[in-house]
Amino acid sequence: MGIKKAKPTSPARRFATWNIGASDKNARPPRSLRDILPNNAGRNNQGKITARHRGGRNKRFYRIVDFKRDKNNIPAVVESIQRDPNRTAELALVSYSDGEKRFILHPLGLKIGDTILSGESVEVSPGNCMLLKNIPLGIYVHNMELRPGQGGKMARSAGSAAQVLARERGWVHLRMPSGEIRLIPSDCRATIGELGNTDVKNVVLGSAGRSRHLGIRPKVRGVAMNAVDHPHGGGKGKGKGHNIPRSETGVLAKGFKTRKRKSSDSLIVHRRSR
Repeated sequence: MGIKKAKPTSPARRFATWNIGASDKNARPPRSLRDILPNNAGRNNQGKITARHRGGRNKRFYRIVDFKRDKNNIPAVVESIQRDPNRTAELALVSYSDGEKRFILHPLGLKIGDTILSGESVEVSPGNCMLLKNIPLGIYVHNMELRPGQGGKMARSAGSAAQVLARERGWVHLRMPSGEIRLIPSDCRATIGELGNTDVKNVVLGSAGRSRHLGIRPKVRGVAMNAVDHPHGGGKGKGKGHNIPRSETGVLAKGFKTRKRKSSDSLIVHRRSR
């Protein structure tokens, strides 16, 4: 929808911006579609910090999203479009003709009152879910499965979409948002359209307080630490010596490949452009 900018009544509000999306600000998730989201503050099941600079965020509910879209040939009407604090994409609350309600990812062009449908072969319109082998070439999709019946795994953030390029011998070529071209089984499901809320990437927090509400804690530069705390620490003045830029655990920051080998790497036709 657009970016809202506040009047500079204070230094904290001078640069802060807000995203005016399509969501209803007063809508609340139904009790059956929400769950308590614990605040682990970046710690794993052993209590050790594995994601630094996390903690102290506002309380929030987790919205249970239907990534499988497995209610075939049952029409659903969009009741509302809601903001989800756990992801950048907005959610659409849909009500099926049998009375069940579910959350789905909200694509561009889907409005309140529209009807969506899931099945092997349905109309090609935003929000409809169907098999990749029945989707015309050149169409943009999101929430794609990697294995049939697994549920959507790829292209689920705001503004994301993949393009159907080709089909051959039970496989579909998809151009991912990163530019990578990957093979996916043609019996996997995907949802038509590009995800909305595309302006979320242009939001400027503008103050430390908004970061803390999101659970983002302050970061300290490595060069400001002692040598015992970081590879960049120590030294005289502000210099880090001749150390190569690296993380606090010693992983090189530039040119060091951190991607792990997976069995699905053989399905990558073209690597993403750097």
